Formats: sequence, structure tokens, C-alpha cells
Amino acid sequence: MAAKFIEIAELCDKIAKINERNVKISLVSNFIKEISPDEVDIAVRLIIGKIFPEWSDYRLEISWSTIIKLIKRITKATNKDILEEFSKTGDPGEMTQVLMEKKGIIKQATLMTLSQPELTIIDVYRTLEKIARIKGEGSRERKEILLENLLRLTKPLEAKYIVKVILGEMRHGFNEGLMEEAIAKAFRVPIDLVRKANMMIGDIGEVARIALLKGYEGLKKIKMRLFHPIKPMLAQQVENIFEALKEHGGKSAFEFKLDGVRVQIHKKDSKVRIFSRRLTDITESLPEIVDLVRKEIIADEVIVEGEVIAIGKDKRPLPFQYLMRRFKRARNLSKVIKEIPADLYLFDCLYVDGELLIDSKYVDRWNILEKIHGRIKLVPRSITSDPNEAQKFFDLARKEGHEGLMAKKLDSEYTPGNRGKKWLKIKLILSTLDLVIVAADWGYGRRKNWLSDYYLAARDEKTGKFYVIGKTFKGLTDEEFEEITQRLLKLKIGEKGRTVYVKPEIVVEVSFDEIQKSPKYESGYALRFARIIKIRYDKSPEEADTLNTVRELYEKQFKVKAKNNLLNLSRYN
Repeated sequence: MAAKFIEIAELCDKIAKINERNVKISLVSNFIKEISPDEVDIAVRLIIGKIFPEWSDYRLEISWSTIIKLIKRITKATNKDILEEFSKTGDPGEMTQVLMEKKGIIKQATLMTLSQPELTIIDVYRTLEKIARIKGEGSRERKEILLENLLRLTKPLEAKYIVKVILGEMRHGFNEGLMEEAIAKAFRVPIDLVRKANMMIGDIGEVARIALLKGYEGLKKIKMRLFHPIKPMLAQQVENIFEALKEHGGKSAFEFKLDGVRVQIHKKDSKVRIFSRRLTDITESLPEIVDLVRKEIIADEVIVEGEVIAIGKDKRPLPFQYLMRRFKRARNLSKVIKEIPADLYLFDCLYVDGELLIDSKYVDRWNILEKIHGRIKLVPRSITSDPNEAQKFFDLARKEGHEGLMAKKLDSEYTPGNRGKKWLKIKLILSTLDLVIVAADWGYGRRKNWLSDYYLAARDEKTGKFYVIGKTFKGLTDEEFEEITQRLLKLKIGEKGRTVYVKPEIVVEVSFDEIQKSPKYESGYALRFARIIKIRYDKSPEEADTLNTVRELYEKQFKVKAKNNLLNLSRYN
């Protein structure tokens, strides 16, 4: 019998209320092993809020404003209702459920289910797939009709999770890593094999189906598929070179930390695709990089990582924001390419001619990269155990216009999606946070036509809710004020006085003097002298800094002050 979508909704609601990871894994494992092979791939993806694999050509293209419009139409909710309910939880799905319950949609759904079968997970998936396939003139209206019809057939709890799935905001604490464990448990296969298979084909749903039908032997036979991106390995930040050397056992590979766009490049013969750190295909925006890779890489099949930077007329690197024009102005791309030349620096090799290298040591991967890079530049590097030599290298990086250094453990493997201490970043400014804009005030005077005073929020890692820790209007250019105003208006939830409340979506890097305790904000913290350094187009809200990070920085600043006070006292004694 076909699995009902309400079963997935109830499962997701249940695991959202549980903290123990093993209990979550058991519940999901028990569910997916009871459904048919035709459903398991769909169910697995829906549970983690991933309708299609990242590399798929399917895109729903359902905007936040469309979701709001349909919810208002279906529930007869007012702008005040929308803002009030969203403000309580910051969760679009919960808002949808509450509004449907308040407006009597439960009775409507109950009556409808008496005359027709309940929605199955295949029903929901096929509708979403139809929406994703719609292209061309009038596509927005046709997509809206299909989605509205689907939502009108749902119970409030089902609607909650359809909205969550569409927006990719499940917030139930069950991510792809836990799903890999659930698959391993359900079909009695090694977790390492499941993880490797998922990394190689980039479709957790297909991995589950293969595990169900073919088990260990089926997973073992999976080969690397090019042109789907691997999740990037991430780095932690440290204060200085001494800390990096200590963490890496006294010796490290220091690389220039470039202020550009991190890319993962896949090549098979003459075909080349380029992906951003968010796994988005950005190939069309970097045609000269495609040509460079096609001509220079000495391998038939390869996956390499690097940084694309913008180059000024003086041949020095331009700030990150300049390069972003490549991705924002596709219509004028040829003109922008001439105005803002791009250059590529490589720093890692993950796969070459049939050999997957992620389990190899950093130094071995670099040695292979040196053999295949042709005339493509490698990121400047210095391997040393001498802190003075590393400091000189840091100063050189800064002098040449770069952010600082990366420190990489010599024997470190490549761990996709993990943020550990094997890779460390060292920048000049420590007091920065990646925060999310959750509201903005209309400006005054010269800024009166822009949303230009931004409410900056950190993410609660347990609930996924965003809490404000400061406001600022400083740091952006007029062009950026204009751009960010247009983006925020598309994310609008409601408006109260001069304040526009928005869906948390835009990430900005913010510098500040210190973190203070504050009763003004629900978070309990406030930033002193906050200033936006850059708009982080390459980061999702889920990658923003958390409240826990804010707490750690708050405590850390007192230790630094105490240390400085002791140093000052020692000078007088």
C-alpha cells in the first residue's frame, strides 16, 4: 500500500520534538525500511527537505512572496496575521499550519478526504516535479495554480511540511548525515559505505534505494559520477599563527586566503562545469575559467578546488563584491567580463582519472595537483614550523591584497561538509560574525528610499530560529543599498511603522568592537559599533554564525582583556 504524505509529516513533527540523535535515527530507519523501493528515494529526500539532488536540472522557482500570497489566499489571512504568526516562531511551515487551523481549513480538509483518497508521498512528489518542469512564458502563474491546488488538498500538518520542503527549511534536527546513518541501520550496511556512495553520486534517495534493493554489494559497486558537486570541506577560525601551529602539532601548510569565490571544478574530456560553495552551477558566469581549465588541466577526468578572484587594472585582487557582479548581471555578462577580469588559483584535487582522493593526505593531494595543473596558478603556499616565517608569509598575503592565511594539517584527509580543525583560517580582523538580516528600517535623508538600517541576527542551533543581536546602517555603498532593498522587499513578511520584517535569507559579514550583554534584544546580547564588511552571497542562512558562537566570543573577550591588563601591570612593576 502506498505510503501517505501525512505519515511523513507526522514523522517529521515527531523527530522535531526529540533531542536524542539515536532515537531520531531509529524512528526514520524504521519508517524507510517499511516502504516500497518505488517510494524510498522520494521519502528519504522529502524527510530532509531535498526534493531533487543538487545537481538536478529541476528547480521549483517558488519564491517566498508566492508562498505568502497563496497562504493568504487559501486561509484569508491578513498581513497582520502573517506577521504575528511568523514573529512567534520564525518558521514558515508552522505559520502555515496555524493559519490553516485558525481559518477552519481542518474542516475543509476533513470533508475533502471523505470524497477522495489521502495524498500519498508520490502524489506530492509528482506535483512538485510538474511544477519544476514548467518553463517559459506564463510559467509563474501555472506553477502557482498547481501549488495552490496541492495545498488546498492538504491537512494543516501536511501543508506545514510541504511549505518547509519547498523552502528547504525543515528545522527538525535531522540532516543528511543522520539520514545516512538511518539508511545504514535500516538496510544493515556499513555507514562509511553509505557516506561514500552518497558523496560519489550526490543523491541520498538513490543511495537508499540501492541499499534496499542490492545491499552491501550494490553500494560497493557505485562509481564516482562527475558533474554533481561534493560538499566542500570547511575551516574553523583561529586568532593567530601560534594557535594554528599548536593545533597541527607544530607544523602546517600555510596558504594565501584569497577574497574571492570558492569553486569546485569538474572536467571530463572537454566538458567543464563549475560549482560554488553552495553547490550552485555558476559555469556560465565564468567562461574564461572554463576555457582555461579545458586547455590546461592535464587529466581526462578531474575534480579540483580553487578560488576565483577579480583582478583590477593594477593586477591586484579586487574585493569579493566586484566578482559578484558576474553572477548578478547575466544579461550584461560580456560587458562585465571585460570590466572585471577573473583569475583562478587552485588549492586541492579531489579526483583524477578514476581515482578518488578524499581519503588521501593533504600533501599527497597537493603533489597530484602539481602534476596536473598545467599553467593554472596554484595558491601561494609555505610549509613551516617557524612562527616567524609563517608571520612573514601572513604579512606578504596582506600586502598583496589578500585576507590572510589558511593553515592546513599536512596529513589531513578531505572531509566533505565538515568544519573541523584540520583546516584553520587566520585573518587580520577576528571580531567578525556572519549574521542574517531579519528586518530593516526605511532610511532618512539621503537613504530615505532604501531599507538601510538592518536588524542582524544569529541562529539558535537547536531551534533554527534567528535572534537579533544588533543593528547597523554602516558599510554598504549606494549601489548595495539599492540592491539589498530590492532583495529584502521580495522577502517581505510584513511591515510595522518604518520597519519591514523579512524572511531570514541574506547573510552579511559584520565587524564590531565588542559584544555586550543587553536586555534590549531577546538574544541577551548586542554588538557595539557594528559595521557590514560584505554581503555573503556564497553563504546560506544555515551557515550563519550561531548564538553559541556569540556566547563564546563574549566570554573570550574578557579573557583577552584580563590578559592585556596583566601585561600592562607587569610593565609598571
